[in-house]
Amino acid sequence: MDLINQLESDIGDAMKLRDEVRTTTLRLLKSSLKNYQIELGHDLTMQEALAVLQKEAKKRQDSIGQFDSAGRQDLVDEERTELDIIKKYLPEQMSSEAVSKAVDDAIAELGASSPADMGKVIGLVRQKTAGQADGSLIAELTKQKLS
Repeated sequence: MDLINQLESDIGDAMKLRDEVRTTTLRLLKSSLKNYQIELGHDLTMQEALAVLQKEAKKRQDSIGQFDSAGRQDLVDEERTELDIIKKYLPEQMSSEAVSKAVDDAIAELGASSPADMGKVIGLVRQKTAGQADGSLIAELTKQKLS
């Protein structure tokens, strides 16, 4: 898999530069990808690898919120640094306008008309945006449009 090879190369570079935070974060990403690969029993597709990276990024975002509310700025800074490292491996995120258009297109394609269709719409939008849109934004926009 290209992403794992890229991570291995970047880990080597980070080690040469003695960047402990980057080295640790990249090792964690590689480990998460390898564990998921073992769990599935096959090489990861790019979509599956992106899902793992998004999950790791989401963990950092959640931690930032919790540490911020607890007044732990030192931990907030650490989590933000890790999140920035992870984001370099994720595709560029779509604007909220582009996500809104993707939701509109999915609603039209499926003929969705009520909140009961939310799951179908969200699933289609996630499939079509391939990791380029935040899941909570997709859900929020879908809920607004179908209510």
